[in-house]
Amino acid sequence: MSTIEIQDGPPTRAEVCAVAVAEAFRGDGERLCNPIGTIPMVGGRLAREAFEPDLVMTDGFGGFAANPLPPGADPSGAVVEAWNPYPQMFTVLWNGKRHVMMGATQVDRWGNQNIACIGDWHQPRSQLLGFRGAPGNTINHTTSYWVPNHNPKVFVEAVDVVCGVGYDRARELGPVASRFHEIRRVVSNLGVFDFETPDNTMRLRSVHPGVTVEEIVDATGFELVIPTDVPESRLPTDEELRLMREVIDPRGLREKEVPNP
Repeated sequence: MSTIEIQDGPPTRAEVCAVAVAEAFRGDGERLCNPIGTIPMVGGRLAREAFEPDLVMTDGFGGFAANPLPPGADPSGAVVEAWNPYPQMFTVLWNGKRHVMMGATQVDRWGNQNIACIGDWHQPRSQLLGFRGAPGNTINHTTSYWVPNHNPKVFVEAVDVVCGVGYDRARELGPVASRFHEIRRVVSNLGVFDFETPDNTMRLRSVHPGVTVEEIVDATGFELVIPTDVPESRLPTDEELRLMREVIDPRGLREKEVPNP
């Protein structure tokens, strides 16, 4: 596998995205940080190394890892701090002690997510991953989403199939869903979004450096809540850049997921 070496220079868009992912886990303390995908893995590990030392990280298989495994690394290199067999994961999951960052092929203004299929689910145009753990994740613990290619086909008015449960459907389900339900962040290659509005519809939280609010509006298939002043997503600190470039992702795989504009 080819690699991209970036050891010097200003932060790249991928590194800004990874920091935004890390910020999604700020304040989680002793919870299982379960990021899925290259930049989510870089961001989750960065959060623990930089400012959330009590986060628990998986090795991707059957253990909790004490060291920041790079994406794609051999899990045999993990320093295992606890055994985590499959049934035990559900004990963590069902009690709100986990924060997962999943992908989203489609996501709507309420945070409903689709990773199952595109088109009519009776006869879809495209078959995707399936529901996976999305329904249980979203009603049992905090969930965030990562979108590497922000466009109107992903940020849609209504998802074709509801896999991850958004705020509108969680309210309809009542206490069984609302006890632990929290869609904390959506991070894309253009900006960061949350649901911190009176009716829990998606709000633009920050734009990445070099991106305008107008670009994000044009790339979104529904009306976002836009604050009067939208800040830029924060840049990584020098120490965070060192961690990403030398420790967490020395092969630069993050740059393949979000190329620098």
